[in-house]
Amino acid sequence: MTDLPTLAFLALRKRFFDEGGRSLSFDLRAKLNTQDDPLDEFLAQDVLAAVPGVSCCPAPGPLVAPDIVLHRSTVSRAEDLRQIVGVEVKKLERTAQGRVARATGLDYNTTPPCGRIRVYDEDVVPIHIRAFYLFVCLEPAPGDGSRMIVSALALVDGNVLNEDFDLYLAVTGEREKRIGLGTFADGADRTRPMLIFGNPLGIREFDHAATLVHSDHALADSSAKLKKAYVLKRSVGERGCREFPCYRTSSDLEGRSVTTLIDPFPKPARDTRTRPRGRFILSLRTVS
Repeated sequence: MTDLPTLAFLALRKRFFDEGGRSLSFDLRAKLNTQDDPLDEFLAQDVLAAVPGVSCCPAPGPLVAPDIVLHRSTVSRAEDLRQIVGVEVKKLERTAQGRVARATGLDYNTTPPCGRIRVYDEDVVPIHIRAFYLFVCLEPAPGDGSRMIVSALALVDGNVLNEDFDLYLAVTGEREKRIGLGTFADGADRTRPMLIFGNPLGIREFDHAATLVHSDHALADSSAKLKKAYVLKRSVGERGCREFPCYRTSSDLEGRSVTTLIDPFPKPARDTRTRPRGRFILSLRTVS
């Protein structure tokens, strides 16, 4: 049985790119408000909902993770990718220089990425399922600004980004707020973490293509439509490295051999200090 990330990737590749790997344009309705997400809706209703034999469940509201859960009619093993998987969608744009924005790291807001995530069944019992992250570079179609294209796409095993499930649980669990703040004691500090993690579309080899980054090195043996393009290696300090095979459709890789990418994520410059919020600088000098 083909696993759900593979089925999702093949559906995404077919919808957003033609046989030659060129981006296909599509209509996307206008965004209604800050929390409204037309792309998530389009993916759930028009792309992933068409995967045969698979139920596609969008998040029940804004600020709920993951954005989509794919599952079979019966789920007996919560961490079996053939039965259920969560998909979180991360949208990016291009800079004026033509590169994918936020290449060295992007905002994951209050939920760290992870290869395992927590969802709940109909009795509100927590279950832990595997998670994949869909990164897309979304931009206006050339010559027709009313339509959109996806110029780069990567569906990535969450373990490529982070394997620390304890961190995920610690950040997404309950926290204590600071209340009674300010002159009138009606202020509150929600102490919300804002997290930054890696951006696979910052990897040069992943741009202008559709790539599936998985943990199964034998995936191409069970799916004739896929072929291994790369082996991605990420160092884990003194504990060695993690290896993840990267796949593309066979038509995208004719005549190409497998290449190894060693720590290909662009390196961010991190500082433990936070930066001051935007400074309002006036064109005048105060008189002492």
